[in-house]
Amino acid sequence: METMEDVQLFDMMQQQLYSAVICDSLDELGYRNQAMHANIRPLEHNYIIAGRAKTILSVDVFYISDNPYVKEIEVIDSIKPGEIVIAATNQSTQNGMWGELLSTASKMRGARGAIIDGYIRDTKKIIELGFPVYSTGYKPVDSKGRGLVIDYDCPVDAGGVRVHPGDVIFADYDGVVVIPNAVLYQVMELALAKVTGENHSREELLTGKLLREVYDKYGVL
Repeated sequence: METMEDVQLFDMMQQQLYSAVICDSLDELGYRNQAMHANIRPLEHNYIIAGRAKTILSVDVFYISDNPYVKEIEVIDSIKPGEIVIAATNQSTQNGMWGELLSTASKMRGARGAIIDGYIRDTKKIIELGFPVYSTGYKPVDSKGRGLVIDYDCPVDAGGVRVHPGDVIFADYDGVVVIPNAVLYQVMELALAKVTGENHSREELLTGKLLREVYDKYGVL
């Protein structure tokens, strides 16, 4: 279950942080490839989500198996509160692997959103549901006979980033960032400090001070 610590952490992140400052903090710690590809976009521009990665691995297939949804159902029913679904499809363009019913079931399990490195469908109904979903595009065809979930709760490559189960995901309109769990609190400390510095810098720039002067004082840009 989602701990109170996680609840407070994710709520704080959504209220105070943004993807750029998290990426800058990861850069400082030597993690320079933690932002997913820019083609993974939100259905709505105002999404801001934070949570722990619930990973799914899907592959393209070219036949209809006897139980095409068995792993897919397993993984959705195993979602815990506070998780964000991370679906790796090997950049498939064959089908819309994610839709309204998976979104509904995930929301009711307590998921905070879904990041699909592939296509989705039922976009209007997902928006109406109010469940944040990111994807590379849309395609109305079903996954049966086109894509198959083969594993979950395993390391995956999503959007060009290696994601491990339990890593922390932060996503807003600028993109999706993966924070390795081992450096989570270091990243949070750096990010919150940088936000404070940026706030002071903005205030002084708005009074007409030169960027050089403000940068020399606060060291953020």
